[in-house]
Amino acid sequence: MTAYAQRGHEELQKIKDRLEEEHAAIKARGLALNMARGKPSKAQLDLSMPLLSAVTSLEECAAANGTDCRNYGVVDGLPEAKKLMAVLLDDEPDNVIVLGNASLNAMYDAMARCWMFGTLDSAPWCELDSVKWICPSPGYDRHFAVTEEFGIQMIPVPMTAEGPDMDEVERIVASDVSVKGIWCVPKYANPTGATYSDKTVRRLAAMECAAEDFRIFWDNAYGVHHLFDEEAEQDRLLDIAAACREAGTPDRPFKFASTSKITFPGAGISAMASSPANLAEAKRRMSAQTIGHDKLNQLRHVRFLRDAEGIAAHMSKHAAILRPKFELVDAKLQEGLAEVGGCSWSTPRGGYFVSFDAPDGCAKRIVALAKEAGVTLTRAGATYPYGLDPRDSNIRIAPSLPPIEELEEALDAFVVCVKLAYAEKLLG
Repeated sequence: MTAYAQRGHEELQKIKDRLEEEHAAIKARGLALNMARGKPSKAQLDLSMPLLSAVTSLEECAAANGTDCRNYGVVDGLPEAKKLMAVLLDDEPDNVIVLGNASLNAMYDAMARCWMFGTLDSAPWCELDSVKWICPSPGYDRHFAVTEEFGIQMIPVPMTAEGPDMDEVERIVASDVSVKGIWCVPKYANPTGATYSDKTVRRLAAMECAAEDFRIFWDNAYGVHHLFDEEAEQDRLLDIAAACREAGTPDRPFKFASTSKITFPGAGISAMASSPANLAEAKRRMSAQTIGHDKLNQLRHVRFLRDAEGIAAHMSKHAAILRPKFELVDAKLQEGLAEVGGCSWSTPRGGYFVSFDAPDGCAKRIVALAKEAGVTLTRAGATYPYGLDPRDSNIRIAPSLPPIEELEEALDAFVVCVKLAYAEKLLG
């Protein structure tokens, strides 16, 4: 088939006229469909309903060590909760602090501690003339919001199939003492679905940094969110903490995870893992912030998910719900955009997103057209720091929330919007 860019003006005009009619017909249907954020669907949330009855009697309120979970205390989490979250963090329970319901909150607090107090005797970042942060892009907009909130200058670095462009990362961190950290979603990355290669992990651990207090914020949000029961070899992730210990940089990583997309977003538990020195400092600061997090919720999650095997069995049920949706995205885009040209998208093996790259200069127009048609997408540019996609190309597709029938409608509308936006651009 001849791509749009190779077609003559008259033919393109006819295509555009037809697409405008299709778009108008979709608008007339009054759709209200949402592919904006990676929320679990109702069917996924229903999987975790037994969790709510995991602690119902007086006797069930005691932890394994006898702690009454109804009362104050245990600032760093129940021992059995540390053991459970260590599975998600790929670490040892002794290296884990169990926190509140969201890893984003945990990351914000970790950033705030570095900002206000410094880390391991370094100067507080708020006292420095400049603080910069590396942001692999396209990436996670909520990460970017955290750094922007603190006034930290964000430096975009391209994402590759193996993780961030390490040549560029190494060049930046070696030459600028004001560069204090990097955001990483290392497995089934948001939004590309890439998993960091062993080589990338080792380079992150061993790279020479001008700043002694450089920190890796390792947000392994999708580490167990496989779309297929069999985890492929290329999806296995090398542990950043082990790589840093081997490289002599044990204090470099802060690792984060949560049960937000495993059980109930907003009512789960999160955790952080790091070196003994980092954890001791964090617990000292936390003791002034809180007397302890929700231990009853920690207990519920332990009794519901149990262990690594229990988590795997539960996530297999999630995969059975999600996999057809991701397959539908790929099929609809293949079918609808084969004749267009200039478009590409990821086909992830896990996680929550598909990263779609439209022809340059079209993303904002596609999102606007979709909104007119009753389909909500993530804001164009959101996957880049400050919302500035230099190519105006990337759109994050989140297929998890809608029922598959609604997802099919939304994708059909999306395809029309992509075609129309590109035809407009070529005729412009």
